[in-house]
Amino acid sequence: MIYLLATRTFVWLALLCRSTAAKNAEILILRHEVTVLHRQVTTPKPAWPDRALPAALARLLPQRLRGRQAVAGLINEYRQAA
Repeated sequence: MIYLLATRTFVWLALLCRSTAAKNAEILILRHEVTVLHRQVTTPKPAWPDRALPAALARLLPQRLRGRQAVAGLINEYRQAA
């Protein structure tokens, strides 16, 4: 329980240190991913705008956040689909 409390506290503190632009970019990337996945019934086949938007928004994120699983996985998935 103490471990969970400590990790949540550190995540919260890290979130406070991030810029508003980085937070907004991450939210937009995740919303776009959800929108693309909701539109597709079968295996995702994103069009070029669906790949371009997350790639452009990912450049607004700090370098240390670009390697996070959600963002990196999304960008790699779009690259493979191209």
